[in-house]
Parts: sequence; structure tokens; C-alpha cells
Amino acid sequence: MKDFIPKSERRAALLEVTVVILIAFISKWALSLFMWRFAGPVSLLAVVGLLTLYMNRRGESWREYGLKRLDGVRSKLMVLPQMGLTLAAFAAAVAIPLFGGEVLGLEFMTETSSGVDDRWGAIEGNLPLLLLWLGIVWTAAAFGEEMFFRGYLISRLETAFSGFPFAPFLAVFFAAALFGLGHVYYQGLRGLIITGAIGLAFGIMFLLFKRNLWPIIFLHGVIDTLTMSAIYFGIE
Repeated sequence: MKDFIPKSERRAALLEVTVVILIAFISKWALSLFMWRFAGPVSLLAVVGLLTLYMNRRGESWREYGLKRLDGVRSKLMVLPQMGLTLAAFAAAVAIPLFGGEVLGLEFMTETSSGVDDRWGAIEGNLPLLLLWLGIVWTAAAFGEEMFFRGYLISRLETAFSGFPFAPFLAVFFAAALFGLGHVYYQGLRGLIITGAIGLAFGIMFLLFKRNLWPIIFLHGVIDTLTMSAIYFGIE
């Protein structure tokens, strides 16, 4: 990022992000009225598509937002240990809120929202539905969520917050909070906290990997694939 960003550019970035977030959440709400289970993925893919067109008009691409070209064998091989490090961060992001909730006696942290089963329960034993959700996993979740919540939001929020101390970490925090809010409609307060913590962990990895999304995208896809497969086979 540039060392100095004019105030007008910071304001423009904040306005842009605000408009994009409103479009994302309003479109998801509207779609949820008649396709609740798929409202999130469909609205997210639509927003990513709109952002792609917007970036093209600005002379930008998703490479500037994390989809970097992996030149050479070494950069490609580095994705595997980076995925391992991201997995450790993911495990900590899940374990810490669950353990903390137990210690503090927060009962809602021990109960899975009924919305989770309502959304995915029908996958068990249903191969066509499993394949449909796996397609969603690798498009809307692995690519869509990481491109939007990590690549785009963190980058643009960092520009918007550039006049504040620790702007990158502020950007990661607010992007993580929005990631949690994006899951609360079916995961409840427990999901808000856990997915928010995951968003925080993934955001930190995004900065640590010098804004390279590939390890996070691949790990996200693998985790969700294993989760969907476990539901299909009836594994608790």
C-alpha cells in the first residue's frame, strides 16, 4: 500500500465499502424470502461478479486483492505449509470461543443452532444434494467468501482506515465482524462468534502471507468439503 493516502481517497474507499456491504446484505435478505438455503451463496456470487466488473472499469483485477500469480515451483509448494499454518489458526479460532464459552457458563455456546440442520440436514444420504453443496463450497464459500471478506474488504478497509494507527488490524477486525454477521441468520449468536473468530484468523493469515489468498481458499474448500461429506455419511 502507499505510505500516504489522501483523505479524499480514504473517504471514497469507505463510501465504496459501505455501498457494497449494503448491496450484499440487502440482496441476501431479499433472496432469503424465497430461497433461504441458497440466499447467501447466490447473493455473494452476484456481489463478487459486480465487483469484478467494477474493478475492470478501474483497471484493476483480483490479483491486486489476493489472487496472485504463483510463479515458480517454490511459490506453489509454499501453499502447502501455509495451508497447515492456516489450519492451526482455524483450529484455535474454533477452540478458543468454545472453551471460553464453557468456562464462562455460556449455554448458547454449547448448542448448535437449529438453522444449521434446517439448512444442511437433508444432505445426509442424498448424493445429488451433496454434489450441489460441494459446488457451492468451491465457488461461493472457498473462492467467494475469501475474495470478498478477506481480499476485497480487508484491502479497501485498510485504505479507508489508513489515517488510524494499526489500520491493517482494524481492517481485519471489521471484515471478521462482517463475516460473522453474514452467518448469524442460520447459525445464531454462537455462529456469529465462531465464524467471526475464524474470519479474524483467516484475515491475519492473509496479511501474514503478504495478501496471498490461495492457501486460505484451498483450506476453506477442504474444510467445508470434509464437513459436507461428514453430514452425507451421517458422521456426528
